[in-house]
Amino acid sequence: MTAYTSYPSSPSYADPVPGGRPGEVERATALAGELAGRGVHGVVLAYVDTAGVTRVKTIPVAKLPAASAWGVGMSPVFDTFLANDSIVTTDVLGSPDGDLRLYPDLDHLVPLAAQPGWAWAPVDRITQDGERHPGCARTFLRRTVAHAERRHGLAFKAAVEIEWSVGTDTAPAGRFEPVATGPAYGAARQVELSDFLADLLAACAAQDVDVDQVHPEYAAGQFEISVGALDPVAAADRSVLVRQTVRAVAQRHSLRVSFAPAVGAEGVGNGGHVHLSAWRAGTNLYAGGEGRYGMTADAEAFTAGVLARLPALTAVTAPSPASYLRLRPSQWAGVFTAWGLETREAALRVVTGTRGLRDQAANLEVKPVDLAANPYLALGCLIAAGLDGMASSAPLPEEITGDPARLDAAQAAARDVRRLPTGLLEAVAEFRKDALLREALGPVLADAVTAVREGEIAAAAGLDDAQIAAAYRWKY
Repeated sequence: MTAYTSYPSSPSYADPVPGGRPGEVERATALAGELAGRGVHGVVLAYVDTAGVTRVKTIPVAKLPAASAWGVGMSPVFDTFLANDSIVTTDVLGSPDGDLRLYPDLDHLVPLAAQPGWAWAPVDRITQDGERHPGCARTFLRRTVAHAERRHGLAFKAAVEIEWSVGTDTAPAGRFEPVATGPAYGAARQVELSDFLADLLAACAAQDVDVDQVHPEYAAGQFEISVGALDPVAAADRSVLVRQTVRAVAQRHSLRVSFAPAVGAEGVGNGGHVHLSAWRAGTNLYAGGEGRYGMTADAEAFTAGVLARLPALTAVTAPSPASYLRLRPSQWAGVFTAWGLETREAALRVVTGTRGLRDQAANLEVKPVDLAANPYLALGCLIAAGLDGMASSAPLPEEITGDPARLDAAQAAARDVRRLPTGLLEAVAEFRKDALLREALGPVLADAVTAVREGEIAAAAGLDDAQIAAAYRWKY
């Protein structure tokens, strides 16, 4: 398996080149032969669109060398697809014209344990003239990470928590009926889905995905899997791969899963919390410093940069009308501009880790994130916001303890604790005002984000909460 899923310690993440980079076609030829010898017939080429939906093309395994050399065609129109597959437009995107090439990243190619006969690889997209596609979210994240290393000497480790709801496949069309009804975090629920969870762990191990934990969550039928941290591009890739794996294992057990932010109008929704740490010269900036809870001055400034831009960031991290069914106070979703030590109601949670492991484990958790978010866009924008805070030595305000919803108006104002957007329309307005995030994304991608969010707003216009939940329940 190491030929497919061993992540390079210092990935180059260079842009694809028509004809292939030196040695790449030869490598793809060897991999194709090895995969075929193991019974793999096809390769899933996956990317995530602006709406957060994973789109794919698939190729016979014998075509892997050709795909590595010349890519696989796919229209740029998918950058402006909505979750319901309707299409919006910008000045340069959304027309039926043009074509792009999908190039598989061979470093992250993996045979799919729960889909025998298939392998999977993330892709970057370039134009037919060999130029980077300005709407490619993975390219945006690659370049953001490279910029941080080149300009600031920084590297990052990231992980995305994955929460999902498990339903029966015998429910009436469009309905969600939880398959497990035991108590929240309860042993009964783990027993109810014991075989499914065991097969999920086996599939992740076969795909070289290190799992920290998998457990029942709060809502009915809800589970969570936490995986090991990687560099941000690999972490985003892994988030997509793990969701594909959860879905495939569930199907083999006649179960149906949803990663949507909310499967119903009430209750706790599915999150996709991001864990992020910044490193310089092999040292974790969130540990061993002289700042609060071991943070260095740079870590505090990075945290402050993210905190200051949270209202605009929600247009990227909580991009669906259904996201705002989840982003409600006192449900551990982090809906206020606040940070705290291990404070699960704060939008930013500083995690120190256990004594003895803090130099490796300390990190920043960003809570107002769900799995309708494109993980490449979310991570790239979070890093861009943090780097801006670091560049300006932004001061980190006073922390909060407990639930910020309980602060009175004077207490909240003194700590600059504000409610995050309560709907997508408000989030888009904040995003439009944020020049830094738009500049980081570039005009093409920033306009796609705005157009797609406004398209989702229009699609959900006039729907009540139950109808919004139903509209997005099986889109993610």
